[in-house]
Amino acid sequence: MASTGGVKIGSSYDEARTRKVNAEAEIAELELKKIHSELVNADDVVSAWTDVLGSVKSRLLSIPTKAAPVVAAEGNAGVCQDVIEQLITEALEELSRYEPKISPTESTASKVEPSDEGDESAPKEKRKRVGRPRKAAGLAK
Repeated sequence: MASTGGVKIGSSYDEARTRKVNAEAEIAELELKKIHSELVNADDVVSAWTDVLGSVKSRLLSIPTKAAPVVAAEGNAGVCQDVIEQLITEALEELSRYEPKISPTESTASKVEPSDEGDESAPKEKRKRVGRPRKAAGLAK
């Protein structure tokens, strides 16, 4: 008969250990997907999209400033339409070459080195003194 280390098969300990092993396997698979850039951090995606959409917004809002002086001098609606279309096309071409400052595939979270301790998400301990400051020894009286 195979030894189970004193634990009955089907006990709550056995079930808990199975869940733990399965969870660790899922975590390892997710880490592997991060390494192969198949999985990105949701916060990084949100940051990248915020950057892109902010640039689109600012570029589109600059069109009226450029178009106003030209259109104000024109009396022909067709010429005004051509000027506005040209400025919109120019803005879209510029935005098509836009590179976001934050790339979701280069996650800041994936660059953190895992610690040797069990909890990888715990912040590193800061060696900082606590309590009242020491009295200065040797002050001139």
